[in-house]
Amino acid sequence: MVDISEKAETTRVATAASSIEVNKETYDKITSQEIGKGDVLAVSQIAGIMAAKKTSDLIPMCHPLFIKGVNIEFNWAEKEGKYRLLIEATVKTKGSTGVEMEALTAASVCALTAYDMCKAIDKGMVIGPTYLLTKTGGKSGDFTREQGLTDWGV
Repeated sequence: MVDISEKAETTRVATAASSIEVNKETYDKITSQEIGKGDVLAVSQIAGIMAAKKTSDLIPMCHPLFIKGVNIEFNWAEKEGKYRLLIEATVKTKGSTGVEMEALTAASVCALTAYDMCKAIDKGMVIGPTYLLTKTGGKSGDFTREQGLTDWGV
C-alpha cells in the first residue's frame, strides 16, 4: 500500500458511471416493479452504497476510508428498441486519499445487482462500460471525462 501519511486532508469527491443494457421485457418489468426478487433500483442502490463502504475489502491495495456520503442515481436511455439503465455513483470523503475506487466499485456493484435480479428473464444483458466521470480534491488535481465513450453517449 502507498504511504499517504504525509498527504494533506482535503475534501474529495468522485463520480463513476456504469450501465446495463436490457431487453424490452426486462425494462418493462423493472419499471413496473414486477421482478420477482423485488425493486431492482432500490436493491441496486443499497448494494452500491454497501460496496462503496467495503471497497478496501475487495481491492487489495486500496486504503480503508471514512466515507462521508454516497449518492446513486439511475436514468433510462432507449435506442432502437434496446434499453439501458444508466448508473452514476458519487462518493465523498474528507481525507488524504481519493474515492475514485469507491465510486467505481459502487457503480459496478449496482449493475451486477441489477443483472442478478433480472437474470431469470434475460441472461443476455450487457454491463458496461464502467468509468470515472469526475474527481475533485487531492494532490493530482481535478479530472473531468469527456462524454461519448459509446454510441449511447454514456
